[in-house]
Amino acid sequence: MAESLAGRLLVASPVLTDENFARTVVLVCMHDEAGALGFVLNRPMLDLPVVDTLPQWDDRCARPSNVFEGGPVSPTVGSALARVSGRVPAEGWTPVIDNLGVLALTRPSAEPFFDITAMRIYSGYAGWTGGQLDAEVKDGGWFVVPSATEDIFTPEPESLWQRVLKRQTGAMAMFAFFPTDPRAN
Repeated sequence: MAESLAGRLLVASPVLTDENFARTVVLVCMHDEAGALGFVLNRPMLDLPVVDTLPQWDDRCARPSNVFEGGPVSPTVGSALARVSGRVPAEGWTPVIDNLGVLALTRPSAEPFFDITAMRIYSGYAGWTGGQLDAEVKDGGWFVVPSATEDIFTPEPESLWQRVLKRQTGAMAMFAFFPTDPRAN
């Protein structure tokens, strides 16, 4: 492992056709020799509003306020990415970058132990064993790019893949126009 990718985005390259990750943007939350964990940022579950599943968190969620498909691992487990102001909770909080972290949803939302300025709830997560993500990046399955504040809680998650690629420099930006099905051209 050369360096930790925590806090960076993985943008699926067109060669990554696995239905779990095709055209996804993943925020890497943890990455070390043991493996990596992240959340898919651009797959809202439109039939699963937060207000119907975890109503106590709905008023704190960024819009669209739906549960997002975080990845194929443990799809019945809920987690959240949250941005906080001021102090962070003593437990149930794993920092990612700056004031952004993974929040355990087991804590009651009414507890005034910190201020959430934005959050998003995920069903499942993306996970890799030690060296697996590094190999996928090396094989060209993922573009690794810096994250921007607006990526994580974007109100338009469906267009995130294309927008992140468009803002890149050089040849990588051209992939934003890669057709979903090249055979249809």
